[in-house]
Amino acid sequence: MPTSAHVASRQSRSFGLGIIGVTSPPKFSLKSARTFHRNASDTATSQNTDAPVEKTVSVSKTAESIAVAGVGYWELLNNPEQEQTIFGGRARSATDANVLRRKGHLKEQDYLIDYMRKMHETHTCEEVMFKMERWITEHRQDPKRSRLRRLVPQLGSFFCPLKLVEAFREYDSVFALSRRKYIPPNFAELRHVVNIAQVHASAENLKLITFDADGTLYADGTHFDQDNAMIAHIINLMRSNIQVAIVTAAGYPGEAHKFERRLAGLLEAFRVLKIPPEVTNRFHIMGGECNYLLRVTPDTKRLEFVPDDEWMTPIMKSWEEEDIQKLLHDAELILIEGGKRLNLQVDVISKTRSVGIVPKQPTIYEVLEDIALTVQNQLEANVPFCAFNGGNDVFVDVGNKSLGLQSLMSYFGCKPQETMHVGDRFTLSGNDTATRDVCSVLWVANPEETGFFIKMLLKDIRKSRWQPYIE
Repeated sequence: MPTSAHVASRQSRSFGLGIIGVTSPPKFSLKSARTFHRNASDTATSQNTDAPVEKTVSVSKTAESIAVAGVGYWELLNNPEQEQTIFGGRARSATDANVLRRKGHLKEQDYLIDYMRKMHETHTCEEVMFKMERWITEHRQDPKRSRLRRLVPQLGSFFCPLKLVEAFREYDSVFALSRRKYIPPNFAELRHVVNIAQVHASAENLKLITFDADGTLYADGTHFDQDNAMIAHIINLMRSNIQVAIVTAAGYPGEAHKFERRLAGLLEAFRVLKIPPEVTNRFHIMGGECNYLLRVTPDTKRLEFVPDDEWMTPIMKSWEEEDIQKLLHDAELILIEGGKRLNLQVDVISKTRSVGIVPKQPTIYEVLEDIALTVQNQLEANVPFCAFNGGNDVFVDVGNKSLGLQSLMSYFGCKPQETMHVGDRFTLSGNDTATRDVCSVLWVANPEETGFFIKMLLKDIRKSRWQPYIE
């Protein structure tokens, strides 16, 4: 479990494409995004979350009509507003800069960004970015004795240099932060600036990108449906020779079909678009934080488990089953006691590598937060664990996403500066927080923000590698 130092903000540390035969795309930038409608991303919030988990996706007739019309799949994939797109009419482009105005239910806890906000009491926006950029450069050279270490003791490492001044000017050209007279930038706005700087810093050398699932790729409580706008971005990343992995807390030992159910739309796209194995073999899923690794089969485009001996690190292989069972037993007792202490009736969910509680009646975020932090502070174990507030539940998993990222980086031969994790829970009780120890991160508030920043990333990759890019 990460200590308080591990929870320290490393947000400022972090965060293909080319399709032949497609016409040149319109230019994309934050400034040009003004022209998009303000409600371009609102559709995602109106989707029915009560729909059945498993859906039968019918694409054969649509695919046949597309072929007859002579329209390429890739054009439809990246123009979801067309009526006959195989991914439906609900999908929208994530390029509208106005998605950055929406914070959703993001919980704002970050030592570095809090310090940047405080600096605005005596500095202009650009002065803050200029000083912070200089201090980060100094910190990367001498992390233990840097000025930034003294100012923000909880700070960790930066895996990439960040051009915060340029990122601020890019963001300011749209949102006019520097022209405000009385209101300084809020937490989300500073997070956006840091995200932009991280995207630009990571694009050229990126080899592995990982995503959280719920709240990052799709809304909480839903699944990866066939109309998800991220499908195009994920395939473009894979086409750019970048390894893509979803790192999620969901764990189903020996049950690959349950993972497939969560990603039905993406796997169906692989089949319908006939994505070749040399591309789909760049997609993996890390389940249970770090306990199960799955890959795509070359012919059927289904999921299969990767043998543990091929990817698990020596530390993970050294865990004793007796220690794992004791961890889960003790965690369950603390979770149940926490529910009783706060007058919260709960159902206990026990799995092979995790245990959690789900409230029987509606509750507030702070109650779950208190239980998660109680586990973090009271649970003692010989095996690493992650206790986190999932928003609607509290779970304790064996291992954490930091170990999952380390195993993926070793499996693919990637360095920390070549890796980036995208997630929405980097708070004290979030299960994305641990990834800050091993790679750059990109902190988003919702799937619309994910799409926005990944599209910016793809544009930067295209520029750095001189590959064509599709809108």
